[in-house]
Amino acid sequence: MTSRFVSEDPAELVQAERDVRARIGDHAFDFEAMAVISNIYRAANVVRNHMEQKVLCEYDLSWGAFTVLFVLWIWGDQETRHLAAEAGVTKGTLTGVLKTLEARGFVHRRPHPGDGRLVVVHLEPAGRQAIEDLFPRFNQQEAFASSNLPPEDRERLAALLRVVIRTVQG
Repeated sequence: MTSRFVSEDPAELVQAERDVRARIGDHAFDFEAMAVISNIYRAANVVRNHMEQKVLCEYDLSWGAFTVLFVLWIWGDQETRHLAAEAGVTKGTLTGVLKTLEARGFVHRRPHPGDGRLVVVHLEPAGRQAIEDLFPRFNQQEAFASSNLPPEDRERLAALLRVVIRTVQG
């Protein structure tokens, strides 16, 4: 049996949406909203898996670990609560990611200088080297993933996704 929702065949993806509509079509559901959100989810998962298999595997990093390195690289030292929010992970997930990154010498946790109850995460030179090595290849794969969209559609899609994000985050 094929995986209909992860098919590479666009016709099969559309057929999967039709199958859903046929199965639950007698209810008053918003099928367009369902298609939008399920396609966002599927696209995000496909891209995430692609990035982990094609780029991040060299350093054996998860998407979450890469995102943590990226946030620290761009914005510098972060309190764990802010780092979790920026990376889009729970504090519990962040703890596991930081344990892995710290064991590899990529980051260092230390007490907050003004409040010993808080923890600040610092990007170590090995972590900086890893993100500086990975990011150009990561971006090349971002370009590949969006390469079949004309530039104006890329801009429009990015803007539309920001609307969805702002709507949900309120």
